[in-house]
Amino acid sequence: MKFYIATDHAGVDLKDYTVKLLQQKGHEIVDLGPYNKDRVDYPDFAIKVAKSVLGDKESQGILICGSGIGMSITANRFRGIRAALCHDAYTAKVAREHNDANILCFGERIVGEGVAESILDSWLASSFQGGRHMGRVEKIEAIKAD
Repeated sequence: MKFYIATDHAGVDLKDYTVKLLQQKGHEIVDLGPYNKDRVDYPDFAIKVAKSVLGDKESQGILICGSGIGMSITANRFRGIRAALCHDAYTAKVAREHNDANILCFGERIVGEGVAESILDSWLASSFQGGRHMGRVEKIEAIKAD
C-alpha cells in the first residue's frame, strides 16, 4: 500500500516512528513533511495529503498533529476524503470497515508509539465491508456544501 503522510510540528516524532514502522511492513511512504519541529500550520499539511490521496486513488493517507482533530477537520473538507480520527485499534477497524476511511488521523499528544502501532495494525488488517455500509458512504459523498 502507498501512504502519503504528514504532520505539523506537534507530531514529528510520531510521524517519523510511523514512517519507519510502515516501511518495515513493506509499504511505500511519501513523507510530505514537515521534517523538523519548527512551528507550522496543520491545514497546510492536511491539504497536501488530501490532494495527494485524491490524485492517487489506490493510496491512503496518514495525518498526525497534537490531537489529530485539526488534521481530520481539514482533510474532511475535501469531497472524496473520509478522514477518521482514531484513538485505538477498534476505531481504526470500524473506520475502514464501515466508513471506507482513506485517511487515518491520530494525535501524538493522545497516543504513544505502542497505541499508534496497534492502530496502524488494525487499519492495515481491515478493509471496507460494503454491503449495508455502501449506501451510507454514498450519502456522505453526495453531500454538497452550500
